[in-house]
Amino acid sequence: MFLKPLPRAVTRPLSVLILLVWVAVMAALVNRSYLQASSGNLATDLARYGSAAVWRGVYYRGEKIGFTVSQTVPNDDGFELEEDGRLQMSLLGAISQATLHTTARVDKDFALRSFEFSLDPGTGPVEVSGQVNGLRLTLSVTTTAGTHTEERQLPEPPALSQNLSRRLANGGLVPGAKHHWMVFDPATLRNAPVTVTVGRREIVRSAAAPIPAFRVEMEFSGLRTTSWVTDTGEVIREESPLGLITVREPADRARAMAVSGRVQMDLLDAAAVVPVMTAVKARIDEPRDVRRLRVRLDGPDLASFLASADLDGVGQTVVDGTIDIRDAQALQAGPSDPRASEYLAPEPFIESDAPEIRAEAERAVSGVMGTRERAERLTRHVNALLDKKPTVGLPSAREVLRTQVGDCNEHTALYVAMARSLGIPSRIAVGLVHAHGAFYYHAWPEVYVDEGGGRGLWLPVDPTLNEFPADATHLRLARGGLDKQAAILPLIGRLKMEVLDLELAPNTDQVVVGKTEPRTEFGALAIPMPRRESCCACLSERRPAVRR
Repeated sequence: MFLKPLPRAVTRPLSVLILLVWVAVMAALVNRSYLQASSGNLATDLARYGSAAVWRGVYYRGEKIGFTVSQTVPNDDGFELEEDGRLQMSLLGAISQATLHTTARVDKDFALRSFEFSLDPGTGPVEVSGQVNGLRLTLSVTTTAGTHTEERQLPEPPALSQNLSRRLANGGLVPGAKHHWMVFDPATLRNAPVTVTVGRREIVRSAAAPIPAFRVEMEFSGLRTTSWVTDTGEVIREESPLGLITVREPADRARAMAVSGRVQMDLLDAAAVVPVMTAVKARIDEPRDVRRLRVRLDGPDLASFLASADLDGVGQTVVDGTIDIRDAQALQAGPSDPRASEYLAPEPFIESDAPEIRAEAERAVSGVMGTRERAERLTRHVNALLDKKPTVGLPSAREVLRTQVGDCNEHTALYVAMARSLGIPSRIAVGLVHAHGAFYYHAWPEVYVDEGGGRGLWLPVDPTLNEFPADATHLRLARGGLDKQAAILPLIGRLKMEVLDLELAPNTDQVVVGKTEPRTEFGALAIPMPRRESCCACLSERRPAVRR
């Protein structure tokens, strides 16, 4: 008799759902047409789930945004673990939908053999598959543009989150018990530690009636989530600090989406950071005019984040929790960065070795000489190439080049891949950018400019906003792919900012007339919807004007 594993949600703290919300809140603030997910394919996928399947409704700050369903199927030599889900999210009133699917095959001891993970934002799926042979993991990333395969040597056998259920079930739900494991997340393609702590038994209200369940605290990639688990391993409820909640529900109730199929709460507005500006009298009307910005951030667990985050460099310094950003136009070349060459290699979603990426990059810089000049030409080219639409997916450079649609994530992935294909080191930066009285989550590239003579410098650039270099309201919080960006997730919806100093370009200072009291705090203003050909990413009114 096989020991039935605990449901997957016990050991996987909403990681993919939270990751999708992170991708969504970084989407550009632009108008877009409705993305209709393939309901026929979804219905076919859900038909294989039997009466023992576990259905859950997914809520964001109290509003229904989707559902998941999972099941464990025993076979001759182990188990097959399956999960499907559907999410719909509002971005400035436009609805984006995404479907997810995960399958993992494990042996009778729950050792991972293979897995498939797919995410379809409505424009075509991104599929990640893995095959395990000892400590060697063969990964394949497939989009409609093709397949990229690589092998990784791992220090220990990889485990998907489903595998942890066996360990937790064997250990029992004992109050005070604490477990530490490593989990491979197919959404970020990285191993990450997870800590599970079993708390006391509480009474939890479910869709049917109050049920006694153990409170289980989990920490995964910096995120702390709470689950309530019964003696039999059933997860009644799960919460994350981002406002995401999953609740065990009957199948028909779980599949019922928001009223009229629309989500009223906008993720972008909910995640915006509205700065307090008590210490300054000026305000930011045109971000390109900012020459220096000094801010203080505040929020839960922020001290530990600041201590470990990659915040210094490229015009940005951190002293005692205060972040000082200088206009990148004033940056000077220094001794060459010996690690710059590390940012030339292709990655699973940055396919700089793809022939079509190289061909497009060569076409973009045709006739242009010099690293700085080529980097700027790429900025203009990517901005003009992509139709500005927010998407909810895992950006692949090849897929972005094929669809020529996307938000800041897609612009950044394509730029980084094209720059690397030309031999120009480039990397992804994520953080905040100012727009209409608030700061919004955003992504942009940093590119290394070799000035010759053993000197060079990193420059922030923004192909989404058509800025070279990027303005001084770009506040970097992390560098790297989705595995690095996940470190920012605990900050979303909880981060606070105070502007301590603001220096503008000459002749741009605002003048306060009469006795009107200066505003000390600016709310996020209504943002007019741009035309399809207009610039995007938080700022529909930003223009590619010459910076002063």
